[in-house]
Parts: sequence; structure tokens; C-alpha cells
Amino acid sequence: MTCKVVVLISGSGSNLQALIDSLQADSPAQISAVISNRADAFGLQRAAKAGITTQVLDHKAFADREAFDGALIEAIDAYQADLVILAGFMRILTLGFVTHYTGRLLNIHPSLLPKYKGLHTHQRALEAGDTEHGCSVHFVTEELDGGPLVVQAVVPVMADDTADTLAERVHAAEHQIYPLAMHWFAQGRLQLDERGCQLDGQLLPASGQVIRTF
Repeated sequence: MTCKVVVLISGSGSNLQALIDSLQADSPAQISAVISNRADAFGLQRAAKAGITTQVLDHKAFADREAFDGALIEAIDAYQADLVILAGFMRILTLGFVTHYTGRLLNIHPSLLPKYKGLHTHQRALEAGDTEHGCSVHFVTEELDGGPLVVQAVVPVMADDTADTLAERVHAAEHQIYPLAMHWFAQGRLQLDERGCQLDGQLLPASGQVIRTF
């Protein structure tokens, strides 16, 4: 059975490209559409090149956040999405949107949550003197960057790292674990219920599945 995926983007779409590249002929995941709130998002070109339907929904055309999110729900549901993936979608989502997609809305964040929610995560990790950093895939809830964790990738922090070099290492890890989470969901292996995240019927720890890249 095919799992229909809709990916939301605002920018270059490097994680979108990783998702596209991970699709095989026998994959249960199918990216049905890519929707952007910005017409100039390069990710739209990536999707079009892969033969994926694209759509632009300009948030500036709506009176408020609720109106935009309502239109976005209509757009996503028109594709009968089983899973919605946020891949650099630079919008804070309303509670109504998040609730509508409870258990089928994934995000990726460039830190080892619950550390460094929000922005500038790489610089904050360096300033804290961390020896390890990474990224996290999580189900989205009303708490910003606070939903149940699915999988985390841990990368080393080198003595000579800058925020940019550390970001490159984290991005490479993102491109590994986001497709992994999408395929787990599409295969019916990943689920969220009132107890938390389950993989293959087993409750995941609070940190999710942890993958070390070194």
C-alpha cells in the first residue's frame, strides 16, 4: 500500500532532495506533492525535475496565520496525504494545523533535542563547548521543536570547527536520517500514540533511535 507524502518547503530543499533520492521503485513512500510558501524556493525546481507536482501558497496573500494554515490544510488534503514532512518550512504552525495532522507530521531540527531549540544551534553548541552535536527527527506537536523524538544522528564536534563546518556535518547527517524516518512511517513501522513513538511495536526511548556517525 502506497504512503502518500506531501513535503512543505520554503528554501533550497536539500532535505527534500535527500528524500527524493531515497525513493526506490519498490518503496511504499510516494511524494505526491511539494508545497512552498515562497515562489522562489529552489526546492520547487528539485521537485519538478523529479516529476513531482508542485504548488505555491504565498502566506502574504492571507490575512493571518490561521487563514493561511486553513488554506494549507485544504491544499495538503487534496493530495490525500498520509504523511506531511516539514523540510525547511519556515513558518510557525497554528495549533489547529498541528492537531489536524497529529501523528503524521514530521520535522527535522539541527540539534540533539531537547538541546538548542530554535535558531543558531551550531553556534550555540560551539559556545557551550559540546563535543557532540547532531540533528533530530520528531513528530510535531504544539510545543516548538518539542514533539516526541523518532531518530537522532550524533556527529563529532572538532576542535577547529566553525558554525559553518559543523553545519555541513549536521546537514549530511540530516540527509541520512530524514529518509530513514519517512520510510519507517511508510512501511507502517513507525507510529505515534498516547504512550509515545513506537518502532516495530516497541516504545522508543525519549531520545528516539540514536545513530552515531563516527
